[in-house]
Amino acid sequence: MASVLEQLKKATVVVADTGDFNAIKEFHPTDATTNPSLILAASKMDAYSHLIDEAIAYAKANAAGMDKQQVLVCAMDRIFVVFGKEILKIIPGRVSTEVDARLSFDTAASIAKALTLIEQYEKEGIGKERILIKLASTWEGIQAARELESKHGIHCNMTLMFNFEQAVACAEAGVTLISPFVGRIMDWYVKNTDTKTYDRNDDPGVKSVTRIYNYYKKHGHKTQVMAASFRNTEEIKGLVGSDLLTIRLVDFFVISTPTLSFLTKVVYEIRHGLFLFDI
Repeated sequence: MASVLEQLKKATVVVADTGDFNAIKEFHPTDATTNPSLILAASKMDAYSHLIDEAIAYAKANAAGMDKQQVLVCAMDRIFVVFGKEILKIIPGRVSTEVDARLSFDTAASIAKALTLIEQYEKEGIGKERILIKLASTWEGIQAARELESKHGIHCNMTLMFNFEQAVACAEAGVTLISPFVGRIMDWYVKNTDTKTYDRNDDPGVKSVTRIYNYYKKHGHKTQVMAASFRNTEEIKGLVGSDLLTIRLVDFFVISTPTLSFLTKVVYEIRHGLFLFDI
C-alpha cells in the first residue's frame, strides 16, 4: 500500500514546513518553508548550535558603525540565511525565507530587507531563483512584492493570508505564490460559530483555498497556491491537487505511513485550466 505522502507527491508539490532540516531528509520534499518560530525551535537543538555561532560571529565581524539593536538584527538575518543554505543542500527546489513581520506595514523597509537577504544568499553562491521571500499579505506587503517581482526578479511567497480578497490582490500584483492559512481560518469559525468540528469536505479553510485555487485557474493567473497552516491531516487530504502543500514535520510522520488510497479530489484538466473537483 502506498502512503498518503507517496500519493500526495503524484498530485501536488510537497513542501516541508520546518527549520529542522536534518529531520526532513527521509521525506524528500521538493521545497521548504521557514519562519522565525520554526528557526527558533531548530536553533535550540544542539545539532544546530554551530549555525548560531556562525551567525553571531558574522554579526560581530560586520558590527562597525552599528548599535546593539542593529547588530542583533544582523545576526537574526544571518541565522535565516545559514539555515536556508543548509536546507538547500538537501532539497532540489526552493526555500522560503521570511521578512521580519514587524515590517509588514512598511513597503520600503520590506523591500530593503528582502534585498539584504537575497544579497547574503548570493554571497553564499545561491541564486535568487532558489529563494522565495516571504512577506505578509498586508497592502504594504503586497506592494513590496509587486516591486520585488517586477523590478528585481525576486520571487515572493505571500503569507498571513486569511481571505479571498488578499488572494486576488496578490494575483493582480503578479506574485509567485501565496500561502493561505487553512487551519487558522478553521480556528476562527470554531471560535466564533456554533460549529466546533469539521470534516475535510466542509472545513471552511479547505473551502477558502479551493475557491482561491479555482479563481486563479479560471482567470489565468500565474500565481501558485501553496496551502499552509494545517491543523490536521484531513485538511491536507482535502486539498490534494493544490499547486503546493507545505506540511509540518509532525504531519510528515503521520502521512508517510502506508495506507489505503485517500484521494478525495482529482485534478481535471480542461481547455481553460485546472480545477479541483470533488469525487
